[in-house]
Amino acid sequence: MTKGKKFDFCIEQTNDTWTAQIVRRKTARETIVSKSQDGFATEAAAIEWAQTELVSFLENLKKRNQRRSN
Repeated sequence: MTKGKKFDFCIEQTNDTWTAQIVRRKTARETIVSKSQDGFATEAAAIEWAQTELVSFLENLKKRNQRRSN
């Protein structure tokens, strides 16, 4: 069994705009979108947003899990 990332981001193009999504791996075959933002003019802007939001999303998740474990 391989171990991969549970959270990652996905970039998609629709017509002339880009959409960035933070996705969570539910099972080996299924993913769930945790957060999404659309309307980016360039792919680079979408990737930049996704990377910064993924870091903040994981930090908030880490803090929440610490509060629940105490």
